Amino acid sequence: MNNVLELKGKRFVQASKQGSRNGISMNSKKLVTIEQLIRLIDKLHQIKSFWKHEKKPFEGVLISVYYNKIVAKSNRIAGLLKGKDSNFAIVGAKFNAEKNKHIITYFVDISDLDTSINLLSKSCDVMKAKFKDGITQIIFKNDELFFNKIKFEKFGLPKTTFKQVIADVSYIDDFEVEMATPQIKQSIITLFDTGMDTKSLFKNIGIDILSSRILDNQTVFLDENQLKLLFEKAPYLVSMATVDLAELSPEDFIQEYHQSMITIPSPSIEPTIGVIDTLFDKNVYFSEWVDYRDMVDNSIPKNPSDYQHGTAVSSIIVDGPRGNSGLDDGCGRFRVRHFGVSKQSGFSSFAILREIRNIVENNQDIKVWNLSLGAKNEIRENYISPEAAELDRIQSEYDVIFVISGTNTPDGMKHSDMKVGAPADSLNSLVVNAVDMSGKSASYSRRGPVLSFFHKPDICYYGGDGIKAEEKIAVCADELGAIYLSGTSFAAPWITRKLAYLIYVMGFSREVAKALIIDAAAKWGPSGNVSDTMGYGVVPKRIEDILNTPDDEIKFIITGTTQDYETYNYTLPVPVVNGKHPYYAKAVLCYFPYCDRNQGVDYTGTEMDIHFGRVITEK
Repeated sequence: MNNVLELKGKRFVQASKQGSRNGISMNSKKLVTIEQLIRLIDKLHQIKSFWKHEKKPFEGVLISVYYNKIVAKSNRIAGLLKGKDSNFAIVGAKFNAEKNKHIITYFVDISDLDTSINLLSKSCDVMKAKFKDGITQIIFKNDELFFNKIKFEKFGLPKTTFKQVIADVSYIDDFEVEMATPQIKQSIITLFDTGMDTKSLFKNIGIDILSSRILDNQTVFLDENQLKLLFEKAPYLVSMATVDLAELSPEDFIQEYHQSMITIPSPSIEPTIGVIDTLFDKNVYFSEWVDYRDMVDNSIPKNPSDYQHGTAVSSIIVDGPRGNSGLDDGCGRFRVRHFGVSKQSGFSSFAILREIRNIVENNQDIKVWNLSLGAKNEIRENYISPEAAELDRIQSEYDVIFVISGTNTPDGMKHSDMKVGAPADSLNSLVVNAVDMSGKSASYSRRGPVLSFFHKPDICYYGGDGIKAEEKIAVCADELGAIYLSGTSFAAPWITRKLAYLIYVMGFSREVAKALIIDAAAKWGPSGNVSDTMGYGVVPKRIEDILNTPDDEIKFIITGTTQDYETYNYTLPVPVVNGKHPYYAKAVLCYFPYCDRNQGVDYTGTEMDIHFGRVITEK
């Protein structure tokens, strides 16, 4: 066996993007016509008229651009609206119903509509005089033949501005003011960012909202009466809405079998993992290993069932191999700081999110957190859930990582096509689905992807399935001893243990630890071989199988910070035999991007890809 190697002193080189490559580019599949410009001018007039007569509670206007394809950021509006600053005015992005086109919402001044109308009108004049049959990409690219001879000063429009407007129009189907579908139940609502304080904005609408109902300046929790008033007065303000308040709750227990009591030595220097779950039963044999904090109001009645799920999860983290010898991972035992935030029946996800932020902020010595609570409702296709977005923000701000269960199919449904529930759509978290003891996807598994293209779950692990005790996971849920359960809730803590070992014991960063886990699950095989239910695959049971490689394999780690457009290293010590590289190579990239839920399907602020291969340098 070979150890995993960490290469140090291999400095990454930073390089900025070289030029703008092709400059202004037009959609190659479209013909821009005079009629299209006239139609867009008319639509902007209609939108301007709407906003002039609308008693809106904010300054500025919202306008949605219906693009005719899934458009790259470089091909979005750069001449109309706010010109080259238009990307900074984006407050929402989603797909159309067929998921093959972008709908992007901008927040601009009403004067920007006037400017756009003026630019389109002058461009239309040029078209009428010089391009009556329209402009194709072939015409657009030929300055010498078609553009250089035109005296654009006669039209009050520079050539570059005219070409940018034509390029913009080639990607646009329509302009519109989006109106959200009314909700009738209490909901978590995300507003478009209009630059106003949320309390002031709602006061202008006539809604008095408590500060405790505001998660961030765009995400709020409204009751039925407040929702009715919002949708009556300003439905255009709503960017995203969760129809029913998603209750974060543990999965149902499937079947139980009891055993006799067992004992455990006292803890010493073992690292501590954070657990956020239902309540914890302090009468269990391993209670000395758990620092328990009850976060549920004492005025709320608590039943014995409210303690079982959280206690079971913590039992795996503390002493999981004791009752599951076949899953002994070699990681030892861990201490737990357990925060009971929910009853078995579930709690408001909005309330839990506020608790989680406070918990992580006040316990910054903990870097690895287990969250085995999830919503029964499916995630939405066009935006990240508010629960996942808040976890992504927390991870970015506090340099922590969450391990999240992939959620179970509810109501006993088997082999469903049901998508995962929040917060299993958290991109920066390590999301874990379950397999049975033979390594097959569990019958209760739910699936990804997230936003149609982000792979979730990340990986899977043994969570049990079936009827017999040996087909389940042995846990301790109360003072009576062991019971046998199945669910993604009981697969996630095993991965939490491995991740904690890599971070606390081995000293790896969260990025490296996450990459090692995913790499160990992916194994060798065709690239892109990712399952909607199993992610990159089943993680090996033993920690040494993550830290070591077979004799015919070398694995090394290199880390760095990207600051410019390109970050590269061409001095990697890869072996050469007879002037060749006689082996296969696989590379895994892991990073924690800044995320912005207000950007809809463009949720990640930084997109990265990795290239691994030969570099030819000029002599």
